[in-house]
Amino acid sequence: MDDIKTVYEFLENAKTFYLATMEGNQPRVRPYGAMLFYDGKIYIMAFGKTNATRQIEANPKAEICAFKGQTLRIECKLVMDNRPEVGKALVEKMPVLKPALGENGENGVMYYLKDATASFYQMMQLVKTITF
Repeated sequence: MDDIKTVYEFLENAKTFYLATMEGNQPRVRPYGAMLFYDGKIYIMAFGKTNATRQIEANPKAEICAFKGQTLRIECKLVMDNRPEVGKALVEKMPVLKPALGENGENGVMYYLKDATASFYQMMQLVKTITF
């Protein structure tokens, strides 16, 4: 559990991370910032029906990249989990999102990272790898 929290805390401290998905044979990358540690899992949130959610539905494999003194790259599958308690937990953590997401995050799509390999790099040298 400590290893997954290390990954989450890095993302939290970086504030912004970049999510790469696939659209056919073309990668698509976009900045994200909404994340949550809940029920022992790292969650990210995408707004409603967007290109990102359609791409994840078609191919759940994704990569996440963040930088804060080191580089973190995560290869994973994104699994949808739209239980109201997960959305509500994100809204409670990030109340600034409430007007757009709704009371229980009903206007967003929550995904948790599964089968993940998180690799930390310092100056292009692999420092640590965490799987969860």
